[in-house]
Amino acid sequence: MGFVPPYLLPVLPILLLCLSNVFMTFAWYGHLKYPNAPMLIAIIGAWTVALLEYCLAVPANRIGYHYYSAAELKTMQEVITLVVFAGFSVFWLGEKLTIYHGVGFALIAAGAAVVFYAPKLAS
Repeated sequence: MGFVPPYLLPVLPILLLCLSNVFMTFAWYGHLKYPNAPMLIAIIGAWTVALLEYCLAVPANRIGYHYYSAAELKTMQEVITLVVFAGFSVFWLGEKLTIYHGVGFALIAAGAAVVFYAPKLAS
C-alpha cells in the first residue's frame, strides 16, 4: 500500500468500511423511498450499488485483517452499519429515531466493547 502512509494503515479499513456501509445501506434500503418503482429495477439498481460496496468492503477486510481479528472487523462493521443506518433512516427515509432505538443501539455498542476490550482485560 505504497500510496498510504504506514501510520494510517490501521485506520484505512475503518474508513473503507464506513464508505462500504453507505453503499450497502443504499443498496438494501434506498429503493424504499421509491415504492412504485418496478421490482426488477430495484433489484438491478441494488446489485449495482452493492458491487461498489464489495469493491470497498473486500479491501477493507483484507487490509484490516493485518491489524484486527476477524471478529473485531465484523464487530466494527456492525457498529458502523448501525450508525450509517441511523443517519440514513432519518435523512433519506425521513423516519424518526426513538429512545428505544437509542437503547438498542447502545446495547449493541456495549457488546462491541466486550469484543474489543474483554480479551485485553482478561490478560
